Amino acid sequence: MSAASDFLENELLDHVLSNAAYTAPTTLYLGLFTSDGGLENNTEGSQTEISTSGTAYGRQSIAFGTASSGSASNSATVTFTAATSNWGTVSHVAIMDASTGGNVLFHGAVTTSKTIETGDTFQVSASNLTISLA
Repeated sequence: MSAASDFLENELLDHVLSNAAYTAPTTLYLGLFTSDGGLENNTEGSQTEISTSGTAYGRQSIAFGTASSGSASNSATVTFTAATSNWGTVSHVAIMDASTGGNVLFHGAVTTSKTIETGDTFQVSASNLTISLA
């Protein structure tokens, strides 16, 4: 995953080039999506995040190790709660700055889409999600 959202690109450019303040979020969250709609331009109404209504879905916190050679990977396994109803097919993930609402920071397609049905879980093993700016 190496696509930064328009929101993050603008924040970082303003921070570095115009000396504008950017406060990094204290906690990052991993969100699951059924398409990439709305992720690049951070348009909440057009995003296809898994529904939280009656599904047991919720974004999970995610942490990253120190960057090296322009990349950083998740430092621990992230496991979502078992689905209490079908979630659909997870095809994209996003790093978000809030547990609900908030902004997309980075986004990308998963290597292999996964259909989550009742009782299934979604997991990202440590070091399997890499953000790259190189």
